[in-house]
Amino acid sequence: MSFQAVLNIISLWALPFIIVLILTVGMVKEVPIYEVFTEGAKDGFKVAINIIPYLVAIIVAISMLRASGAIEMIANSMAGILARFNIPADVLPVIFVRPLSGSAALGLFSDIATNAGATAYSTKLAAVMVGSSETTFYVLAVYFGSIGIRKFRYALWVGLLADIIAAIMSIVVCSWMF
Repeated sequence: MSFQAVLNIISLWALPFIIVLILTVGMVKEVPIYEVFTEGAKDGFKVAINIIPYLVAIIVAISMLRASGAIEMIANSMAGILARFNIPADVLPVIFVRPLSGSAALGLFSDIATNAGATAYSTKLAAVMVGSSETTFYVLAVYFGSIGIRKFRYALWVGLLADIIAAIMSIVVCSWMF
């Protein structure tokens, strides 16, 4: 059996195995599974209500930046510099938007894939960037905001540093592989 076949089997059965394992351990320990589940769902709903203002603020900010054309203008003005580092200008908006919003980054990626094609270098680079970085500002606003943390200075710097490293490594790896 090939390595790929083994990975396919693992990916197919991993989630069902985890669910059955959790239910089995709960039954062995005599945990009221349904009641605990519904209590957790109630808490999740409360958290969802608390994060709505933060989500609205992020969505409005991203929409304003995209609608104004500011991100595309910056990308076009830096096209010459980007070409030296093998970075297509249409990928730059993904680098800027990914720390703010995952859905906006996916929207940009979708535009790149539609316009350039699935096999284009810019599509592959954008896909690696979307998959290798985190939505730093979203995490700070939503998760930290929902539990009341207001001082997140170091988390911001570490998150942005991780996003920068992810972008650089995406460029390096994609330049090497493609």
